[in-house]
Amino acid sequence: QTVIRKDGSFRKRRINLISQTSGLLYNRQREAYFMQNQQPSTLKEIRVHGTTNFPCAFYQTGTRIKGNLVKHHWHEEVELLYFSGGEFCLEVNMERYYISEECFYFINPGELHSIYVEKNGGCVENAVVFHMDMLNSSYSLDKIQTNLIQPVQNGSIQFPRCLKKGTPAFTQVWSAYEEIQNVFGGAFQGDYYDGEAVTDDITRQLFIKSALLRILAILSANNLFEVTEKNHDRRIETIKTTLTYIQENYKEKIYIRDLAGLIGMNEQYFCRFFKKVIGRSPMEYVNE
Repeated sequence: QTVIRKDGSFRKRRINLISQTSGLLYNRQREAYFMQNQQPSTLKEIRVHGTTNFPCAFYQTGTRIKGNLVKHHWHEEVELLYFSGGEFCLEVNMERYYISEECFYFINPGELHSIYVEKNGGCVENAVVFHMDMLNSSYSLDKIQTNLIQPVQNGSIQFPRCLKKGTPAFTQVWSAYEEIQNVFGGAFQGDYYDGEAVTDDITRQLFIKSALLRILAILSANNLFEVTEKNHDRRIETIKTTLTYIQENYKEKIYIRDLAGLIGMNEQYFCRFFKKVIGRSPMEYVNE
């Protein structure tokens, strides 16, 4: 049985409707819905992706308007983003990636990320979000778990940042991704449709899990997993502190001096720092 959830999220959400396809849940949006629901009070996404027993979900998020598509947040799950085109700026741990052609991007557990649409006209991105725990085996600690799954979870290795069309692994990953999308019910209906699909059907779950494992095998065969660099960027935690404060207090008056004081900077330096990192001034960000 599919359980309908209502919760806050950094992605746009829609009114819940049960699909006629067995085991699938779709969400559809009303304009008033997002106005009535506050965003969560932390940059960590406080929601279950998928179901408790099968933590994997498929998302589509789209817009015709320039601006924020997905606000800054992080989660413990891995996220596989697929862009078919459009004009996007993906920010991951304060690094910006400008996207205008078909590609995949991977978000590792704990990475602060956001998506910004660069121009009006219509842009759509799809995502598969899954927890690495779902690929673990309780039977034994094999090399898949000790050399790949656990190192990804503890941050010692990470997924490649990007796979562009034309690279050796792209076609194979696309095939596995397409299978996951089709098992979840294919592309959502309607133009620039925002929604989520999850499944509690065991056969669908088997196909999804096997496709995810195939993606891991493809990346491993092409030596695309990367050892994580140890130079921790303190600016990431600094900006997390600032953005969390903004999201917790966005209904109140927010002063530059308060934001600067949180991280021990003077106001002028803080404004330069914030714009360099986020790409917009603090007040522009608050007003969005």
